[in-house]
Amino acid sequence: MNNTKDIITKLKEVRKEKGYSLSQIVEMVETNGGYISKSSVQRVFADGSEDTFFKFDETIKPIANALLNIDNIKSEDDLDTQALKVLLQYKNTRIQELETQLDKEKLKSMDKLEAERERSQRSIEFLKDQIEKKDTRIDALLEHIMNCPYRNCRKGKAVVKKSLDRKS
Repeated sequence: MNNTKDIITKLKEVRKEKGYSLSQIVEMVETNGGYISKSSVQRVFADGSEDTFFKFDETIKPIANALLNIDNIKSEDDLDTQALKVLLQYKNTRIQELETQLDKEKLKSMDKLEAERERSQRSIEFLKDQIEKKDTRIDALLEHIMNCPYRNCRKGKAVVKKSLDRKS
């Protein structure tokens, strides 16, 4: 956070030195091919904004590109400006690397999720098959008991019939 704090402080110094208005800064950002709202510029240049959290890519970077011209490090820049430009270039590069890494991680997560879904689906199908086999066996046993040819089965037949009546 100190780096962003230093950048905001330097942006305020440059604005004060050059006498830029907020509207001029918005126009400079647009001239560089970026976009930032006037209210965002107001928040960046407000008193005490150094301790406020800003999204670097959306707020600080376009203003720094416009005011400090970070893409071009010139020998006539003072050391602080050169250091800030190098820092901003490093941050931009690091952000791009992290975005690429995040995309790769998202793809890995999606692949893992899809594999887990497939495993779960196979498991569900297996369990459905097992339930169907169990139901078939139960039906066969009930049929056997209901049609039992032995004399002792009458009592079993009555018990099965009672339990079936209770379920209905």
